[in-house]
Formats: sequence, structure tokens, C-alpha cells
Amino acid sequence: MKHAGFEEMAKILATVVADTPAVAYEEKLRLREYQEECIQSVLSYLKNGHKRLGVSLATGSGKTVIFTQLINRLEPTNTKATRTLILAHRRELVEQAAKHCRRQYPDKSIEIEMGDQHATGTADITVASVRSLQLGRLENYDPDSFKLVLVDEAHHIVASGYLEVLEHFGLEKTPAPTEQVPALVGVSATFSRFDGLRLGSAIDHIVYHKDYVDMIGEKWLCDVKFTTVKSGANLSWVRSNKDGDFAVAQLSAAVNSNEINEITVKSWMSEAGDRKSTLVFCVDLDHVAALTDTFRTYGVDAQFITGSTKKNIRGERLDAFKSGKFPVLLNCGVFTEGTDIPGIDCILLCRPTKSRNLLVQMIGRGMRLHPNKADCHVIDMVASLETGIVTVPTLFGLDPGEVVKNASSSDLEKLKEQRVNTQEKAANASSMFGSQDASAFPNRNLTFTHYDSVHDLLEDTSGERHVRAMSPNAWVQVDSDKYILSPRSGILTLERRRLTPAEIAKANKASKKSNIVVDGNETPLYHVIYKYPLPLSENSKAPYSKPRTIATASTLTSALNAADTFAATKFERLFIAKSSSWRSSPASEGQLDFINKLRYVTEDEPLTSEDLTKGQAGDMITKIKFGVRGRFDKLIVKKRKEEKELNKARSLRDKEQVRVGPLTA
Repeated sequence: MKHAGFEEMAKILATVVADTPAVAYEEKLRLREYQEECIQSVLSYLKNGHKRLGVSLATGSGKTVIFTQLINRLEPTNTKATRTLILAHRRELVEQAAKHCRRQYPDKSIEIEMGDQHATGTADITVASVRSLQLGRLENYDPDSFKLVLVDEAHHIVASGYLEVLEHFGLEKTPAPTEQVPALVGVSATFSRFDGLRLGSAIDHIVYHKDYVDMIGEKWLCDVKFTTVKSGANLSWVRSNKDGDFAVAQLSAAVNSNEINEITVKSWMSEAGDRKSTLVFCVDLDHVAALTDTFRTYGVDAQFITGSTKKNIRGERLDAFKSGKFPVLLNCGVFTEGTDIPGIDCILLCRPTKSRNLLVQMIGRGMRLHPNKADCHVIDMVASLETGIVTVPTLFGLDPGEVVKNASSSDLEKLKEQRVNTQEKAANASSMFGSQDASAFPNRNLTFTHYDSVHDLLEDTSGERHVRAMSPNAWVQVDSDKYILSPRSGILTLERRRLTPAEIAKANKASKKSNIVVDGNETPLYHVIYKYPLPLSENSKAPYSKPRTIATASTLTSALNAADTFAATKFERLFIAKSSSWRSSPASEGQLDFINKLRYVTEDEPLTSEDLTKGQAGDMITKIKFGVRGRFDKLIVKKRKEEKELNKARSLRDKEQVRVGPLTA
């Protein structure tokens, strides 16, 4: 439900700056409708006896505003329990929360527990870093004096430091409704764990959720344009770390090259060179340094902040960036959470990830409303699309390899609908034409082959259609790039393969007189090979002669023409021509017996002469004799491996999905 003035209210809230006086801040602060809904949901759950709650809100939704509002809204359970503890894991989050509280509650005592700042534990509101509380300072905090424990970026709440604090306050497990313990409210934009640790061990219920897509649609976040750029980085060899994302050192080696860094900078200059405030996400310190140098080489004033940057330099650079003194700020792991820089109008993603959470956190840095920007341009430098990688398009249900340029969120939603329609049409076409390999129909977008049984593979004639459309002969496909003609007088094989090093050396030796050098990368791909049956004798047990290469060619068409020309000289046309009349007569009993014995579908009725023609049965037998069974076994192994990887990726994605309701431990 919406009412007039929401957008105006959003603009007002977005203009509140750090030095706004407390009185003026209170006058300007008006809760948005969803913020009030969220607070009411929290209060309702607490009233019903639930004590460990989670709130899932997109970056830029005003999470800090909501949980500071809760401090006054939540009534003490007794006269002693009046204090509030706010927990965070980074300095910026601690200082930001303390600043909000001072603005909102000028009459309350507010202390910070962090580093060399020591709190008494008796203030009305204490904002603490988790690490500092692990240093023996928890003893200053009397659990009976606290009514509320608030956790910012609460997807970290199952880390050991947080669990130690929760145990101190009696919140390490689900308390009874009547138990006198503080209320626990955790707030996060990505309320899930990519590493598989269950948030249910610390949070019992997600009581409110509002996704960033909803926030954009309702104009609470700025409009966003998305562009994907294929960087060319190869991630196939990059391993995963214990959290399931890419191992940092190997990922850096894969993406941090002069070539890819130049592609990145040139892409930014082409697509977003006029942007005033670009935040760049890198993999590690080496990547930050190299990419910063590349920006500067192209005349762009780029600076960086990392975890190693000294505090005073860090503050100066951040202030200068916020005020627009330079256009590009690079970082690694510093600004993924809790950073409030509303003026950012471009996000450059140079750090591939498998974590939807991390991707959303990075993009979220540019989604805040600001009067000096119309939108934020997100440029995603997409690396190779290994299983599990997430990109901007995957957030909208699209393929991770989808290429988009200046696409809004609504554009991507429409594109998703179009892709769904296209997939449905492709599925219909697949059922009409049969499963097939991409090589068989190069102009059709059907690239996957699925067979549930050997019988399905035997019955599939889609691979032959392409070749038989170019040839008068009844070629049979026995593998993705291998075709057979097998009359009684011999076997002619047409297959796609590269020469072995020994074959290349032999070819070069034979071609010395003509000064022709055979290159292993440019050798003919298609080979026509002939074998003929040998007469039975005691001296030779081999049924066929040694294979002899009749022709080689760089294209299937040329190789097929050569093969057909040779076949016409060696085989009777009656036995190889696809138009021979015998092919349309009923299958013989011998053919049917042979096929039915090898079929794997035992629940089906045996095939009869009404099911197959003699030509179809002959093609099936050729497939059986020349490796279809082995091909099927390899396809099954491949399919199972793909399904295993897909299920693993789905499992990780499921863990990152946020839904209102109870969590499991």
C-alpha cells in the first residue's frame, strides 16, 4: 500500500547529512511506510514471546534508522532492564551507529566500546565492536540491565565472537517466552550464509524482508543501469575456499593481468567515463595496485583504500572521494558492508564471485538516493562462466552469461520473460526434432543432448539428418563427430579429430620436398578412414584390415564429398544409398532379436516389425556395433557430474534465499 508523498519523503531523508543538528534531524526524519511496518512486525513478535529476531532489508533502506527507532519503542521487561547494546564487526559500522544514536537521542548517554575506547557498560546505549568485547570487557555488562541487543550486518552472527556475546546475555539458544533475557534483533541486507553455517543457531525468525528489487521499483533506491562486459578471464582452474567462494589468491592470478586490466579500464572509459563517483571492487591488494596503475596510465585520477591503508590517510581519501575531488576509488573487501557514500553513481565489479550475498552487497553501495545523481551504472566484468558463478543477470533469474548494456531493472525483468518464452519454444522444438548435438544443426540454438536410455539414443536420428541432407548415402552418427557407412564389403568412417604429434611429425617428414609445414593448430579436422574385411585364416585373427586414411579436410562438407566419392568406388550403391527400397521394408526377425537383446528399457514391450523398418533397424545395429553403448555410458557419467554440480550450486543458492518465517538451526 502506498500513499502520496513517498518519493518526496525519500528525497528529504536522503538529504540528511552528518552535521545536521539533532533537533533539525528529528524534524526531518519521517519513517517510510515499510520502516514502520518492519518495526511493528518486530514489536508484534516480541509481544508474542519470541526473543531472537531477524530483519532483512536492502542496502539503503535505512536499517540504522529502524533499529535506533526500536530503542525507544521497546518497553523494558522490568525497571532495571533499560539499556541497549548495539554490536557491529567493523569500525565504520560502530561509528555510524553511534552517530545515528546521538542524533536520535541527544538526552541519552551513549558510549563506544572499540579499540582504545572503553565503555563503562552502564550507558543508556553502548555501541561495541565484537572484537573488543572478546578482550575480557564483557564482564562490565550486566545482562539483567539490558532490554535490547541489536546486531548490524547480522549474517555474521554465527561467528564465534558473536556467539560468545550471545551466551553472556543468555541468548545462545532459544529462550522460553517468560525468560528474562534481552530481546535480540539482527539486521542485514543479505540475511543468509554462503558458507553453509546455519543462522538458525542464533536467529529464530525472520520477521520482515524487503528486497532491493522491490526498493528500486518503489523508488526508495535510485534507478540502476546494468552493463556486462566479457573480460576473458579464465576461472576454470580457480578452486573454492572453505566458504564456497573463489580462493582469493588464485582468483587474483586469474583476473589480475595487464590485458584484463586494460579491458576493464577501457570498458569503464567507454561506458561510464563521464560518471563523477565510481567505486571499484577488486580481489586483493595486488589487484588494487595494478588496476589503479592502469587507470592512471590512461589519465584517470584513481586512488585506493584497503584494509592496510592508515586511518588518517583512509579518512582523507574517503572525504575527498565523497566531495568529488577524484572520480575513481578502488578497494578490496573494505566497502562491501555498511559504507554510506550516497553520491556513488557507478559500481565497477572486477571481483568475480559465487556468492549472491557479496554481489548484492557490492551493488548496494551505489543504490542510495542522492539529489546529485539520477541513477547508478553497474558495470560487471564477467569472467568465464564456470558452474556457480553469479553475475548481475543472475540476480534477475537470467543466465550468468547474458550480455546487457545500459539495462534498467525493469529491462532485465522483461528480458527474463523473453528468455522464458524462448526456452519454452526451444523445448517445443526439441521435442519435435529430437535431442541433438550442436554440431548437427549449427544454426539452431539447441545445444544439449539428453538420453534417458540406450534405446533413446538408438532411436535418435537427428544427427543423421544433417549429414544425409548433404549426402546420397545413409550415414549413421555413432558419436558427436563420428559417422559410419558399414556395408558388408567394408567400413568407411568420417570423424572429426586433430592429428597427433606423431602424425604431424610424419606429415612434415613426408612434405619436406614440397617445403610444406604441417601446423598442429591448423591441421585438417575431418578424416575419412577405410577398413575392409579380411578372409578368415589361421595366421590372422583380425577381422578387418589396418585403417587407411583416404582423405582429410578442414570442413565437414569437403570431407563428406571425398568420402562419398570413395564409397561409390568400393561399395554397391544398393547397400549404402539412403533411397534404397529395402530400407522402408519391415525389420527382419534377426535384426529385431539383436536389438531387443541389447535394449536397456526392460519395462517396454519388445520392438516388432511394426515399430521399425529394415533401414531403421540397420542404423540401430550400426550404432550398437560402433560404440553407442559406450557413448551412452559416457553421457550418463557427464550428466551425473553436471547434475551434481548443479545441485550443489542450487543448494548454495537456496541458502542465500531470504524468506519471512522461522529459521532452522
